[in-house]
Amino acid sequence: MRIGSFRYDTTEALFDGSVTVEGVDTTMMTGATLPDVFTQFVRGDTAVSEFGMTFLLRALDQGAPYVVIPAFPCRAFRHSTIYVHAGSGITGPADLVGRTIGEFGVYGQDPGTWMKGVLADEYGFRPEQNRWVVGGLDTPLPRGFEFTTHPHPDDVDVSFAPPDDTLSAMLARGAIDALFTANVPQPFLDGSPDVARLFPDYEPLERDWYARTGIFPFMHAVVARRDLLEAHPGLARALYTAFLAAKEAGAERYRRFRRLYETPVMVPWLNPLVERNDALLGDDWWPYGVAANRFALEGFLRHHHEQGMSRRYTVEDIVAPELLDT
Repeated sequence: MRIGSFRYDTTEALFDGSVTVEGVDTTMMTGATLPDVFTQFVRGDTAVSEFGMTFLLRALDQGAPYVVIPAFPCRAFRHSTIYVHAGSGITGPADLVGRTIGEFGVYGQDPGTWMKGVLADEYGFRPEQNRWVVGGLDTPLPRGFEFTTHPHPDDVDVSFAPPDDTLSAMLARGAIDALFTANVPQPFLDGSPDVARLFPDYEPLERDWYARTGIFPFMHAVVARRDLLEAHPGLARALYTAFLAAKEAGAERYRRFRRLYETPVMVPWLNPLVERNDALLGDDWWPYGVAANRFALEGFLRHHHEQGMSRRYTVEDIVAPELLDT
């Protein structure tokens, strides 16, 4: 069985073979980009795969027989990933009204869904009040999103960036006022005075939001075909157990690093960061299973529906029935 994923701390043990799927001969596959991983799954090159949540819901709306294994290998807090043109006059969320905002790849990416949802809940943000430009971040938008549909609500103005332009360049010169992105734009990394974060001191905001909501936003879940799991009783549980064990192996590396005063890694003062995270997140920073993620799952499903991107799904609609007890 071929399984698709990026190589993360959470999946490395599956790639190096120290964790296996019980009773199944597996080959791990990855790609140069995440759209490559997703494309492999949609066209049947892999039987099980990491898959973006928004792409999953779009596929389900089209009748795809996909079901979630409640393992979430990719997460990130999102206050930090909203950027603005420094000359735009945007100093807070209220200033986004009526502005032109860039978004990478497709309208309603996983990060974009979370960002719009958080801003809506916290600040009353309404995407239909903005103009949206979809494009590539630091290179012109590449091919690679053919695996998905591209819906957007009729009342939201969405257009594409010029084929030879990038969202980073457009933001730096003020052609767009803001940018919702998964990755850090190169002009910001280069120290450009023209690109700034909407929330410069984002860590306290993200920590406070987690303390109030208990949500560590996930972008992707592990997904399989429903008919595959029905044809092989016990496979869903074996896959979940393997992904859980791989994640725990990654977590144990950090526990070991802490005992060794960070010497295996190049990050100074990592121990104090780990201690702060333990105090806020508890022993399991990166939980798998339905119980620990139900509120986050319900939040993403609500945001996606409220943003006009899918029908209103429930957790029971999307998760493998035999894993609802996890």
